[in-house]
Amino acid sequence: MQIKRRPIAQQGFTLIELMVVMVILGILATMIVPRIMDRPEEARRTKTAIDIQALEQALKLYKLDNGKYPSTEQGLQALVEPPSVGKLAKKWRKGGYLDKGRVPKDPWDNDFVYISPGLHSDFDLMSYGADGEPGGEGNDADINNWELE
Repeated sequence: MQIKRRPIAQQGFTLIELMVVMVILGILATMIVPRIMDRPEEARRTKTAIDIQALEQALKLYKLDNGKYPSTEQGLQALVEPPSVGKLAKKWRKGGYLDKGRVPKDPWDNDFVYISPGLHSDFDLMSYGADGEPGGEGNDADINNWELE
């Protein structure tokens, strides 16, 4: 049995076929890439909201043990080591109130801002967003615990 082969001139793709494929890939890229490019910043903002909620829970546990929230002066560091300034915590939990033994930073590598007593509730907890400055819009907008659901 003999296998039939195509003549060399008929093997491969034509230039037109390659151009059609390139145009289709270009159209797909222009539609998909802008949607994907916005996702990293959206993910950072979502992670910040989750971190704020986790810090809120740790602060509530601290209050359950000690009868009050850490002061602004003591800050969030009171969740990982016993406060050494202000009114000391009498029943501080050995090992602290955060799993990793350190206060997390926001996704932009800035410290969370903690104020106690807060202007909006018992304490205010916030991230200043991508720019690290109060206020701002879009990716630079602040993320505040009193505005989270």
